[in-house]
Order: sequence, then C-alpha cells, then structure tokens
Amino acid sequence: MGIFNQPVFTSDKKRELPAGLWTKCPSCGEIIHNLELERNDRICNKCEHHFALTASDRIALVVDEGTFVEHDADLTSVDTLKFTGQASYTDRLKKYQVATGQKDAVICGTGRISGSEVSIAVMDFQFLAATMGSVVGEKITRAIERATAARLPVIIISASGGARMYEGMLSLMQMAKTCGALAHHSDAHLPYISILTNPTTAGVMASYASVGDVILAEPKCMIGFAGPRVIRETTHQELPPGFQTAEFCKDHGLVDIIVHRKKMKETLAGLISCLAPVKRG
Repeated sequence: MGIFNQPVFTSDKKRELPAGLWTKCPSCGEIIHNLELERNDRICNKCEHHFALTASDRIALVVDEGTFVEHDADLTSVDTLKFTGQASYTDRLKKYQVATGQKDAVICGTGRISGSEVSIAVMDFQFLAATMGSVVGEKITRAIERATAARLPVIIISASGGARMYEGMLSLMQMAKTCGALAHHSDAHLPYISILTNPTTAGVMASYASVGDVILAEPKCMIGFAGPRVIRETTHQELPPGFQTAEFCKDHGLVDIIVHRKKMKETLAGLISCLAPVKRG
C-alpha cells in the first residue's frame, strides 16, 4: 500500500441549489433568478425570450390598475360525456382549479387601458393547456356580447392547445359560437384586437384568434393549427425555417404587428384610440 495515496473525503451534505429559485431559459440557456425574471415581466434578460404569464399577470400588465372588473368568474365545466381514462375529467378539473385558483382557463371582464374602457378575455395556459371547452367558449362569447351591447372594443389574449377533447363536439361548437358573436360585433362597427402568445394552436387558432381586425403577436411565439411534426408527416415535405413562428406568420400576412411584451399596453392604447375613440374617465 502506497504511503502517498490520496485520502477519500466523504460528506453527508449534498450541494444542491434550493428548488424554485432559478429558471433556465429554453432559448439561450441563461440561468435566471426567479426574482429577476418576475421584475422583468418574465422576459429573459439575455435573449428576450418571453416566458409564459398567467392570465392575472397579463391583465395586470395591460389594464390600468384598479379598473378591472371580472365577469362570469363562477362558471364551471361539467363532465357531460362522462369522460374516463387514467383520471376522470372531473378529477382533472379539480386538480387544475386547486393549482391555479381559477374555475377554468380564461378570465374575462371589463377594464381600462390608458383610460379607454374595453372588454377583455385572457387565456391561461396553466389550466389544462388553456384548452377551449364549453365554459371557455361561453365566457368569451359573453365578453364579446357585453362589448357589443356597451359599444366597447374587444381584446382577446390567446394561448391554447386547442379544443378540449374531454368535451368532444361540445368543445368544437365553441368555435362557431365565438366567431358568431364576433360577427355581430363587427356588424356594429366595433373593433376586435386579437393577441397571440406562445403557443396559440388548433381550434382556438382556427376560430376567434385568427379573425381580429388587428392581430398582434409576442415575439417568436408558436402559431398554427397542427404541430410541425404532424404537418411534416402528413405532407411529406420539409418545412421552411421559422415555420409557425410569429415572425413567419407576419411575413406571410397572418400577423399584423409583433409587439414586445413591455410595449403591449402602449400599442393597445394607440390602436384603441384610432379604432374606437372613447370618452376618457
């Protein structure tokens, strides 16, 4: 046995970072302290990747403080189809209601943006991927109809995985219902501004998200109907660079303006003043 062998040191202590303090940017790999991320409106300070926001956070970002009044907050989905699987639909709803503190995947209400009153609906991807079921469709339809009756602009901020499969055809019917309400809103010569965030896909993108008088999008957000893998396997073609990003959609005419999150309120205020001048309170 050699006399200069390196001793082995052992310790029961594990050197680990405390959980929940840091977030890794999926775009550039930067490690960001969560407090810094929140202070920067959940935008990466290196590459400006826009992280997801809750519906409440988005409302706070664009609506004047103290002016938002929520409507239809108590509407709750029911398991009409008695969907079963690894977990029942009812159990899934309860799980997400506890996790998010919301009844379903959209918050709707009225408020002011730089003094101008609007009807706004904001989807929350944390609740079942913001899929559109009967309650989501009903709340958005009511928000539109409320705006039409009061002659207000409509703003819908979308983020969604599409129609909610647990509700089958009842979910798909919301596509026509929401678009029908928007058609009446348009007939009244009132504006609708659609805002697309990451990701906005499938049934939501194929209905109210894509029919705005003006369509805004956050940078680099994913926009489309089916996913790129499904499209590639169906068409047997290679997809162009940047396919289904906001920038690609803007270059091809679907998106009107790509707006940085920090400039969203300012941009909305300018559009509202042009499209629907209202008396400021």
